[in-house]
Amino acid sequence: MRIFVPRETHPGETRAAVTPETAARFVQLGAEVAVESGLGAGIGVADEAYTESGASVSANRGASLGEADLVLRVRKPPAEEVELLKSGSTHVSLLEPFNEQGLVESLAARGVSALSLELIPRITRAQKMDVLSSQANLAGYVAVILAAERLPRILPMMMTPAGTIAPARVFVIGAGVAGLQAIATAKRLGARVDAFDTRPAVEEQVLSLAARFVKVDLGETGQTEQGYARKLTEEQRGMQTEAMARVCVQSDAVITTAQVFGRRAPVLITKETIARMRPGSVIVDLAVESGGNVEGVEADREVEMNGVRVVGLANLPGRVAVNASQMFASNVYSLIEDGWDAETKAFRVDPEDEIVKGCLVTHAGEVVNEQLRKAQRV
Repeated sequence: MRIFVPRETHPGETRAAVTPETAARFVQLGAEVAVESGLGAGIGVADEAYTESGASVSANRGASLGEADLVLRVRKPPAEEVELLKSGSTHVSLLEPFNEQGLVESLAARGVSALSLELIPRITRAQKMDVLSSQANLAGYVAVILAAERLPRILPMMMTPAGTIAPARVFVIGAGVAGLQAIATAKRLGARVDAFDTRPAVEEQVLSLAARFVKVDLGETGQTEQGYARKLTEEQRGMQTEAMARVCVQSDAVITTAQVFGRRAPVLITKETIARMRPGSVIVDLAVESGGNVEGVEADREVEMNGVRVVGLANLPGRVAVNASQMFASNVYSLIEDGWDAETKAFRVDPEDEIVKGCLVTHAGEVVNEQLRKAQRV
């Protein structure tokens, strides 16, 4: 089986879908691996490191895409490259399938079996393949570092001859993977941390990190099968917004991480709330790429509102691209290895396999993912 890993073309993307270490593991499986020249530029890895791992380096992106049986990348393919893919080949990447209906239909028409890494089921067997969790973990860490850099004060308490400095207050909204890592990072840096989530079940995890869980009685909430919070009613959103506003005005830094699977991120912090916050406070919005949790946030920009800095920088894992690529590449390798046929030395797309069935978007000329079909009918 021929595997090709093209260089990422999305603006600002620094991650690589395959590292020299995982390339060597693919070669050991019996695959013929080719990477595009410059693939590792964003992580400080030269082409020679890939050749030493047993891969070849290609300077002809179009030809390599057309020859590959399996294409691995971080981001979705540019629309114009779908026609370059070989009919019957397999494409694995983040696809944003709920927002890219045209791209999904093009992949189906081309006869490509497309696996969307966002849709890998959150089951025990698939934990080592969970790209969203590995990247969210890093995003939560980076968000706190960004906030700490921008605050005009330190995070930890300090007792000095000049007096005692109280710890900064950090408020984390959303206690999923990113939120829990943000809580842990802020605590390690010495901050006092409050956290809120609509799912009461995560309270124990928040408390285990020595943070305070902000309780709001919203009635029935719960979570989806993918582990995301369910969409709230208008009344619940109003209660939540006011409760969070009371904590925001007491906080030095606010990290928002709330997302609803397959939908636009909910607005949790309004301009009215920001107007009540202390000048010099910082908000970091991790949901900016899906619409943002903060009213007025702008993707890839930092804006100031009433003296409060709102950070809407996208692709936070890409700011620690070395580790992000290591984790991403390991996740992808685990997915491919799980479906690898040792006799044919090829990745077998089995639509009946629990993991493949969950993330397979197109196959045999059709859109086959049931979640996506339901979304398209709505």
